Amino acid sequence: MVTDAELFAAAEAVRAKAYAPYSKFQVGTAILADDGKVYVGCNVENAAYPIGNCAEPSAIAAMLAGGGKRIKRVYTTGPGAMPVTPCGGCRQRLREFADQDVVIISHGIDGAPLHQTLAQLLPHSFGPEFLGK
Repeated sequence: MVTDAELFAAAEAVRAKAYAPYSKFQVGTAILADDGKVYVGCNVENAAYPIGNCAEPSAIAAMLAGGGKRIKRVYTTGPGAMPVTPCGGCRQRLREFADQDVVIISHGIDGAPLHQTLAQLLPHSFGPEFLGK
């Protein structure tokens, strides 16, 4: 069983590799998937701001490329004392691959981690089941 400490370490290791020359706000995400593996992603900025990637969809892409199908737990880290929660778009991306009771841990590394379920982060969400999936 992968521990939260191991997920934190994985998120922090990949956060150090983030490409954030514009915002200087490096974010790392570690996903525990249904196959028992941990997949990571970091934010990647671009001079044309809308083209950048957040850490969460980067980790989701790594999960899918590695053979994982469903998210079981998420740990996202960033700078500062406030919990670095997934943005609205990333919450919806997580919803595509995670059940509503999946725990999302958001951590500004100078503060305390925040544990919330996906349902708490994205209440009344729209998911694949609405489209008959």
